[in-house]
Amino acid sequence: MAFKSVDTRVSFPALERELGEWWKQNDIVKKSLQSGDRARPFIFFEGPPTANGRPGVHHVEARVTKDLIVRYQRMRGRHVIGARGGWDTHGLPVEVEVEKELGFKGKPDIERYGIKEFNAKCKESVNRYVDQFEQLTERIAFWLDLEHPYRTYDNSYIESLWWIMQQLWQQDALYRDYKTTWHCPRCGTTLADAEVSLGYEDNTDDPSVWLRFRHQPSGHPLDAVLADAALLAWTTTPWTLPANVALAVNPDAEYVVAALGRAQQASDTDTAETATPPAAPLHGDDAYASERVVIAAALADRVLGEGAYTVLATLSGAQLRDARYQNLFTGVASAGDTPNLAQAYRVVADDFVSLDDGTGIVHIAPAYGDLEIGRRYGLPTLFSV
Repeated sequence: MAFKSVDTRVSFPALERELGEWWKQNDIVKKSLQSGDRARPFIFFEGPPTANGRPGVHHVEARVTKDLIVRYQRMRGRHVIGARGGWDTHGLPVEVEVEKELGFKGKPDIERYGIKEFNAKCKESVNRYVDQFEQLTERIAFWLDLEHPYRTYDNSYIESLWWIMQQLWQQDALYRDYKTTWHCPRCGTTLADAEVSLGYEDNTDDPSVWLRFRHQPSGHPLDAVLADAALLAWTTTPWTLPANVALAVNPDAEYVVAALGRAQQASDTDTAETATPPAAPLHGDDAYASERVVIAAALADRVLGEGAYTVLATLSGAQLRDARYQNLFTGVASAGDTPNLAQAYRVVADDFVSLDDGTGIVHIAPAYGDLEIGRRYGLPTLFSV
C-alpha cells in the first residue's frame, strides 16, 4: 500500500486556511451548533466583547477558554443551548471613547450636542470593529452562531432584562441596601471595578488634615488616663469628616498618651494622672502647651517630632476599645432619624489599621469607603454629601 508523501515544509497558515474553507463548505459550525442530545442540554451564555476597539490577545485568551468548555460538553454528546455571538454595546468606556473623538470634556458638552445624537454616535462606535471580531472568532475556531447575534442596546434585550427584574421582585428576591462604590465626578456616574482599572490614577495629590478627637468620659476603664487628651487621627478625605462615627486602632499595637512640648524626663513615680506636661510647647505655639494626644508609639517621633513630647502613659490598642470621644460636628444626626446612633463616636479595634503612615488611628465614615467596618461593629451610616 502506498502512503501519501508528507511535505516536511508545512505551511501552517495555509493549512489553517484550508481547514477553515473545508469547515465552511461542509457547514461544520452549523452542524456542531445543532448536534447533541437535546434531552441533555448544557446552557452557555457568551459574555460578549465591546467592538468599539480592535480585538487583542486578551480576547483570544478569553474566547479560547470559553470554547474549551463548550467543545468539551459537545464531545460528551450534550446539546449546547445559547452558543450565540453577541456585542456588549453598553458601558462607560464606549461613551468616553466617543467623547474623545468629538473633543468633549464632560456632560455639558454632550447635552449641548444632543443626547439623541450622542447615542447615535455611540451605536456607530460599538459596531465599528464587528467584522474584525467575527474574523478572529472564526479563525480561532470558537464556534458560535454569528449570523444571529444579540446586542445589548436592542429593545428586545433590554425588555428581557426588565422582565427578569420583575420576576425577581415578585419572588421577593430583591432588597434595598447601601454599597460603597467608585464614583467619577467628571462623568457623574458610579464606576465598575473594570472601569476604574482603565483610568484610575493612584498617585494623586490629596489634601490631608491632622485632627484631635477629644476624649469623652463615659465610665470607660481608661477615662482617668485619657483625661484632657485627644485621639490624634490623620485623613486624606477631610470632606468625609461630618460622616465620622468611629475611630479605629490596631488591637495589637502599642499606643502612648503624649504631652506635646519639649520633652523632659519623667520620674519613675509619675503616672498618667500626675505627670506634668512640658512647659515648652511644640512648634512654639502656646495653644499646645498643655496638649495631650493619643498616638501609636511607633509613629510618635515621625508625627510629633523626636524629643518634642513626653510619654505620660503606654497602653495597647485593645485597651482603647470602646473609649468614647466628642463628635466633631453637632446637628449632623439625631437619634430619632439615625439607627444605632448610640453606637457612634467610640473606638473600635481592628487589625486592618496600619502603622505604615498616619497616626495609627483611622477616622471611620461608613458611607464613604468604610461600609464593611461599619457593619462589622454595628455603627450608624451618616450621609453628609
